[in-house]
Amino acid sequence: MRFFSDNAAAVHPRVLAAMADANTLDTAYDGDRWSKALDGRLGELFGTEVRVLWVPTGTAANCLALGALCPPWGATICHRDAHIQNDEAGAPAFYTHGSQLMLAEGPGAKLTPDAIAAVADAVVNDVHRVQPHAVSITNATEYGLAYRADEVAAIGELCRARGWGLHMDGARFANAVAFTGGNLADLTWRAGVDALSFGFVKNGGMSAEALVFFKPELAEQTLRRRKRAGLLLSKGRYLAAQILAMLEGDLWLDCGRAANARAATLAVGAGERLVHRVEANEVFLRATPDEAAALRAQGFDFYDWAPGEVRLVTAWDSEAADVAKLAEAISAL
Repeated sequence: MRFFSDNAAAVHPRVLAAMADANTLDTAYDGDRWSKALDGRLGELFGTEVRVLWVPTGTAANCLALGALCPPWGATICHRDAHIQNDEAGAPAFYTHGSQLMLAEGPGAKLTPDAIAAVADAVVNDVHRVQPHAVSITNATEYGLAYRADEVAAIGELCRARGWGLHMDGARFANAVAFTGGNLADLTWRAGVDALSFGFVKNGGMSAEALVFFKPELAEQTLRRRKRAGLLLSKGRYLAAQILAMLEGDLWLDCGRAANARAATLAVGAGERLVHRVEANEVFLRATPDEAAALRAQGFDFYDWAPGEVRLVTAWDSEAADVAKLAEAISAL
């Protein structure tokens, strides 16, 4: 009974079927009819003109976005626990040809305008210092908290006032939207987001993420960056087909809701052990090593997060019976 990571979840059958339908001769790279449909389909979803690039990983989506928003001599402000800081092996600097990350603080890995400004204002504005050029926020955050539209808008306003770009790491965007019920436009481009890494792999996809540019002109240079990075796949139609399948009938949102519902069940079992509010599909709880061992002895797999803390992650395909057993086992500790 695995609650280690939604990266390990099964591929949704509708995604597999869409890939099978795309298994036919067509133009290579991103000239096929599936890839060409992405701009219009995601533009319809967000209610504005967009340019969309498929990429095979979330790291690629994040770092290509930062490359479009931050020059090599600049910096991106992010949370100290952001994925781009802790889990991408220096890829932001690699993809941006040397730019830096400046780290801010905030409960639950959420940023506020004040936290961002505190980092930026501590930097002397002269030629000897790396200057901020962008901000990156994660929705839902690394601790499973969701940004509301007004929170994103406040950060977007700060970025506009200072001439910075704003990137949203949406590896679990579906979970955040499912929790808040927020309007997609208000959560993104109307709030000042320039680029969104729209995650599908954790949410029923197989090997495709959508890099959505709300400033279409940013996509032109990114097309070349994607090629130079070795990420322009010859048979890109299989990636595009996955994304289109997830968008059809709002399957992406249904999968996010399913994962969130399972996490909410675990939150009830965890009770006062919870370290953070459960707003998406991640549950962080306090457990001693002996308690963690007792859960594993019952067949549950999960991640040791920090001393005295464990992380449980549900997915779109988490079995209700397994979730119920784990919730009961936690409450019985």
